[in-house]
Amino acid sequence: MKLLLIGGGGREHALAWKLSQSSHVEEILVVPGNPGIARVPKCKCVDLALDDLNKMADYAEENSIDLTVVGPEATLVAGIADIFRSRGLPIFGPNKAAAEIEGSKAFSKRLMKKYNIPTADFQVCTDLETAKSFIAEHGAPIVVKADGLAAGKGVVVAMTVKEALDAVTEMMADHKFGAAGASVVLEEFMDGEEASLLAFTDGKIVIPMVASQDHKRVNDGDEGPNTGGMGAYAPAPVMTEALRVKAVETILKPVIAALNKEGRSYSGCLYAGLMIKGDEVKVVEFNCRFGDPETQVVLPLLDSDLADIMLACATGTLDVSMVRWKQQAAVCVILASGGYPGPYPKGLPITGLDEADKMDDVIVFHAGTRMQDGRIVTNGGRVLGVTALGGNIRAAKDKAYAAVDKIRFEGEHHRSDIAWRALKR
Repeated sequence: MKLLLIGGGGREHALAWKLSQSSHVEEILVVPGNPGIARVPKCKCVDLALDDLNKMADYAEENSIDLTVVGPEATLVAGIADIFRSRGLPIFGPNKAAAEIEGSKAFSKRLMKKYNIPTADFQVCTDLETAKSFIAEHGAPIVVKADGLAAGKGVVVAMTVKEALDAVTEMMADHKFGAAGASVVLEEFMDGEEASLLAFTDGKIVIPMVASQDHKRVNDGDEGPNTGGMGAYAPAPVMTEALRVKAVETILKPVIAALNKEGRSYSGCLYAGLMIKGDEVKVVEFNCRFGDPETQVVLPLLDSDLADIMLACATGTLDVSMVRWKQQAAVCVILASGGYPGPYPKGLPITGLDEADKMDDVIVFHAGTRMQDGRIVTNGGRVLGVTALGGNIRAAKDKAYAAVDKIRFEGEHHRSDIAWRALKR
């Protein structure tokens, strides 16, 4: 198989790393890739514009690509899968209509309400005054979400009315997230512990992956502003086997069936962000692709051929027997630029990567790096995802932090408490 992989972050590095292990894969062309992906066996980075979807389809045809795998949500929401399928090109990822489950939080919430899929009560507001009066009436805590795509940063958990009012003003009047914040979803605050449950689906069969837990806040103890994710671990013990079954039967399968009923057949990876309290599971959000950094801990635990699974999802031939898991744990620690998620510098040299890469059961995934004058430098807010495998969460965590200690760049910031909830148990 010859693959085309679209994206250039930590999630795509994890996908490339896992896909390269398939005996059925000869070559992976990655658009645009990154310096870490360029080191992965069978991978070649290609400089193509991510926003020219027709040009990417031309490229897939010209290079006899057997399967295209899409990482970023914006590319899926823009409709790349429709263009590829219209040309008979197999692609892993939902079409434009189905990807709206992430592209519009309002659509997602209304779909869940219509089909009785458990989630928080909500109100969609299309103007600032309505939003402000709803907040004044309902008080805090309350969750404010930009309706559209905001790179994982368009959610504010407001603990006071002032915070909520500031958030809707930033989104709707100051256009902090551009068109994504033209309308907002106001949600009841859900108490509990979050987990991420990703699933493979061909539109008929739904196969859950290992449950994971992301760490959204920038500082230890879940303090500071929300980020795209400062680390993750899997499996997440909060998601017991009974709760996992419940989530599949009351959330994952029903939402795929609901999308089918709405004429929006969904195939690819479905991500469910879940809130767990006691024996209750509710949806926080759906994403139309692999999570980042969850992918960096889930895929290392996969004990079967990812390329075969993805091709089966793309061609409607998925079978439960194709997906097996290792009886291990994985922990990923994100190394971020100083200042992230606010403004941060770029172009700072990174040292220690080779030493960390040499460690057993450690993979350093590149998220925001680039080559400059023959060396690897920082090029994003989240720079690296240092992932380690172990017999249990503690062993994986210790190994991950031992690898983190070997890597240096000016102003580097990471959390020192990734997986604290699992270890507290």
